[in-house]
Amino acid sequence: MSTSTAPDPTSIPNPPPSSNPPTTTTTNQNNLTWSPSLTHPQRSLLRRQKGLTIWLTGLSASGKSTIASALETTLLSPPHSLSAYRLDGDNIRQGLNSDLGFSPSDREENIRRIAHVAALFADACTLAITSFISPYRADRETARKLHAERGLEFVEVWVDVSVEEAERRDPKGLYKKARKGELKEFTGISAPYEEPESAEIRIRGAETSVEEAVKQIVRFLEGKGYLKKGQVQEGGLVEM
Repeated sequence: MSTSTAPDPTSIPNPPPSSNPPTTTTTNQNNLTWSPSLTHPQRSLLRRQKGLTIWLTGLSASGKSTIASALETTLLSPPHSLSAYRLDGDNIRQGLNSDLGFSPSDREENIRRIAHVAALFADACTLAITSFISPYRADRETARKLHAERGLEFVEVWVDVSVEEAERRDPKGLYKKARKGELKEFTGISAPYEEPESAEIRIRGAETSVEEAVKQIVRFLEGKGYLKKGQVQEGGLVEM
């Protein structure tokens, strides 16, 4: 295995002022000043890894969380050995978003917050893997635009299963409760799911195993140059 010397941070030029976000934002209560730091390309060079967000969307019981967990393990393990972290909808709602319900406005805020969190992970040169129902196209597009504004890659993965298939699986018994009226505003039953129109990856969940779904995502990432198969540097990070 060849050795690789980390770049000298002092040799990386400071970014010009125009490459940073606006310096001041005025609100009714505060004047907020953006504290400049390294640009994403500079940080990527130092860490020898480019961050991005892999956004899994689909109905409850579509298999999003299972696929996301397996993908995280794959990316963390050789031959990739990358920095990756899974952000799961149920987990986030037990902490950061525990104050939110399932009304349309709360769903919008749920996705707005996690989009910002995912962008922070991506900017820190980590592969952020999110698994959220994220039922509204507008909210997913907002997440995409947020990443684009920061020069970060965003890969939407639609885990596509029918309501009938998701209801057949129903590991948590949520569809049964929704049918009885015990759960209000439940996606696919009493609240809409707006299918993606231009997702980068579509996984047909009823006919694709978890292993094949992970391979499908990894092949896409390799094809786009986000992952470089077999080029593991000392320390485990892939040269990007």
